[in-house]
Amino acid sequence: MAKKIPLRQCIGCGEMKSKKEMIRVLKTPEEEILLDATGKKNGRGAYLCREKECLVKARKNKGLERSFKMKIPNEVYDNLEKEFDTIEK
Repeated sequence: MAKKIPLRQCIGCGEMKSKKEMIRVLKTPEEEILLDATGKKNGRGAYLCREKECLVKARKNKGLERSFKMKIPNEVYDNLEKEFDTIEK
């Protein structure tokens, strides 16, 4: 029997892709929001494609705010953009 590949939906563009193709954004129990490169840290997760446009779309359509059910300050998005740049390279 073939192994099932876990799919996740991008909160930016809405595309369904395999979990390994995406980056996990994490909300820790301490209400901190950061990128989870390993995909195994504790907390609520939301997924983004590896394109920066998806992060911009998620910011515009408030995808992270809906996923985490909380208001997200602009500084958090700015930090995510900086972290995104380091992962892409």
